[in-house]
Amino acid sequence: MFSLTPSHIIQYLYCPRFTYFEYVLAIPQYEEKHVKAMKGREIHDQRLEQNKDYLRRRIGVKEKFLDQYLTNEMLRGRIDEVLLLKDGSYAPLDYKFTFFDEKIYSTYKTQLICYAVLIEENFFGSVNKGYLVYTRSKNKLVEVYIEERDKEKVKQSANEIFEIIENNFFPKATKYKRKCLSCTYGNVCIK
Repeated sequence: MFSLTPSHIIQYLYCPRFTYFEYVLAIPQYEEKHVKAMKGREIHDQRLEQNKDYLRRRIGVKEKFLDQYLTNEMLRGRIDEVLLLKDGSYAPLDYKFTFFDEKIYSTYKTQLICYAVLIEENFFGSVNKGYLVYTRSKNKLVEVYIEERDKEKVKQSANEIFEIIENNFFPKATKYKRKCLSCTYGNVCIK
């Protein structure tokens, strides 16, 4: 069995049928490469090299680990920064090439939660928060709290994804039908 990325978890939480179409039926998503995403990758790579230490000082960072690729039996991911805080806990920090509009999107939080699970298993310490840096809002730093139930939900979702793949199980669609309007599998999904 392969390991999952935060994107797999995010897609599953959006609608469990993503997993079925992509990994059971092997129907690829034909999403266009957006200029913003490509530019974001470029900025992201630059930030890893040029990050300002004042952000880390503000949040009490004792040590930093840049560009960490971590894995366990269910998840894998590349974390921009793993921070060891003065209180002995760890925190993921992720750069976003976007503006902060006073809202933390669930996709961003889910990504941080996945990273929290990976950090706890690889660094053998606790994670109870993560950080987002919005590069298009002058590197605005936003703290995101992560609870144990959040980490358990990610682990449960991973297990459900594996169950769909291993058993060729066709899951129920999302109950939020508005999501179906922009779904890349909308033309093959039975609603």
